[in-house]
Amino acid sequence: RRVHGGIGLDLCWLMHRASFSLVRSVSKTGSRCLSSAVRVARPLANKTLTSVLSSTITSASHGRTSSFMVPLCQQQSRLFSNGGELVIKVPSMGDSVSEGTVLKWLKKVGDGVERDEVITAIETDKVSVDIRAPEAGAITEISAGDGTVVKVGQTLAKLALGATGAKPAASPKAAEGPKKESKPAPATPASPAPSAAPAAQAPKAAPAAAPAAKPAPAPVFTGERTERRVAMSRMRQTISKRLKNAQNTNAMLTTFQEVDMSALMALRNDMKDEFQKKHGVKLGFMSAFVKASVAALKDQPVVNAVIDGNDIVYRDYIDISVAVATPTGLVVPVVRNCESLSFAGVEKTIAELGEKARVGGIAMEDMAGGTFTISNGGVYGSMLGTPIINPPQSAILGMHGITKRAIVNKQDQIVVAPVMYLALTYDHRLIDGREAVTFLRKVKDCIEDPRKLLLDV
Repeated sequence: RRVHGGIGLDLCWLMHRASFSLVRSVSKTGSRCLSSAVRVARPLANKTLTSVLSSTITSASHGRTSSFMVPLCQQQSRLFSNGGELVIKVPSMGDSVSEGTVLKWLKKVGDGVERDEVITAIETDKVSVDIRAPEAGAITEISAGDGTVVKVGQTLAKLALGATGAKPAASPKAAEGPKKESKPAPATPASPAPSAAPAAQAPKAAPAAAPAAKPAPAPVFTGERTERRVAMSRMRQTISKRLKNAQNTNAMLTTFQEVDMSALMALRNDMKDEFQKKHGVKLGFMSAFVKASVAALKDQPVVNAVIDGNDIVYRDYIDISVAVATPTGLVVPVVRNCESLSFAGVEKTIAELGEKARVGGIAMEDMAGGTFTISNGGVYGSMLGTPIINPPQSAILGMHGITKRAIVNKQDQIVVAPVMYLALTYDHRLIDGREAVTFLRKVKDCIEDPRKLLLDV
């Protein structure tokens, strides 16, 4: 049972087949030929076991379960469970995730569920994972209630296959039926049926909000002399630990620059309609800052490096983490291979990752890795800030709000221009001030003259 998930059921199936062959051989040859019957049954079991194991290993190497093993496991769950009962267990939630916290159950004992219907969610250190019903049936037992810490492989609930649990859920609606009997008869039987359908569909819409529902409500000032204690979510606990560890580990220093956004804003205003018409995505500022950061990282590769023990690891690829605020906390999905992406490619990837993060669909693999981070506090009106490094990276670029300010242009004239302050926080153990200032100056030059991004100069 420890070789691969679900293979214990297949071993039971193998023993069943081997035993059947043994009995059949004995019945044909007689008890005196028991040893020969065993010799007949043993190769069958070995051959089938080898086939299952090799298929499992091959499928695991490709990161998926074999096509025949899933139905087989489901079949054996029905065969060897009591009364067609299926056990729902905590699934694998990532290589580095071993446990999580059960959020609100959307179903209770006795409720019916459809196949692939979300019944609850598990919050991990990074993301919330929806738990879906593997088959249609009725929930007979919930082993881990709301707020319970569970480990991968632990039993969550039990499901009676094929059973209908709609009657308990529809009973409140049915109770209203007798009250409406005084009305015309056709309206009375028609009302429970439509009302049951929305009731069954409501939990499907709830899972998207369920992971965010717990930490989402902001504290409201009541004016009363009371105090409230609310448990921190697992994600918030992880964020706090990682940020404090970053402060304790890195020798963080921040350098600043101001950027005249006039040229980039003019380019965006001129090309945004044509850009969206061709690529199907809006042209924002993030793609320009990502491409400017790529140019600066190529110019100063030490900013893209990281300390590992007594070594410095230089990366020859650029994966930029983009900080996205969600109702449950800050997440940093990764835009990979930014050096080979176009402006449209960057905008599309950021839009997709941002939407996944907002609806709670971000996966662990979406946030794994990253060699550099960009955080845009300007969307919330931040004028200036000092971002904290996202471990195990060595630097982070902070964008801020655009404000009209008086500046001196290249013609030595005092003009009013849209200005953004940039902040680069870096690990001074690895990156010297010269590299940091040169990096940030390169970003500034590319933003103030976007032609440099097109010509790679």
